[in-house]
Amino acid sequence: MCAFRAIWRCVCKADDRAARADQRAVRRREINVGRRIVTNAGPAGLSHGPAQWRPGWIESSKDDIRARLATITASDQWLIDRNYGGTLGVRLARADTVVYLDFPIRLCTWRVLRRIWTYRGQTRPDMTEGCPERFDLEFFLYILAWDSGPRLRTEERLREYGGRVVRLRYPAALREWRVSLDKATA
Repeated sequence: MCAFRAIWRCVCKADDRAARADQRAVRRREINVGRRIVTNAGPAGLSHGPAQWRPGWIESSKDDIRARLATITASDQWLIDRNYGGTLGVRLARADTVVYLDFPIRLCTWRVLRRIWTYRGQTRPDMTEGCPERFDLEFFLYILAWDSGPRLRTEERLREYGGRVVRLRYPAALREWRVSLDKATA
């Protein structure tokens, strides 16, 4: 579920605050969470790894990523997954809810290693075709350094954010929260 410690989603539903639901980590389970939220809340946009990567693991330009995100966040209702730190400000300005999956770093590290082994040499279902799974030392070191850099910057931005933050620290808390979403929309 997580590629690094903080995984979050921003959701905006301008017309119906009561129905708001909830948002770079990994992958299949995260996508399932996103799909469930989309089903429950009906957001118009859902962005995954393809927004950031082109075939051959070529990173999209920041302008390209911002343009894709601007299209999604222009609608009244949207959901974006993953942690694009460079676009956080734009997303927070339009979001009414952030779901912050703050799982233990040891769990995130284990899941990344398991994902690499499971999909080695293949493109994951949630990624751009032509981006086969591989071990990326730079990304792995980023995960390990999450608490001393990226996390601090992310949490500072979230402290300044005026909307609702749902912080889930363990997979069990995520499961419970998902059940509460199901009950609320049943």
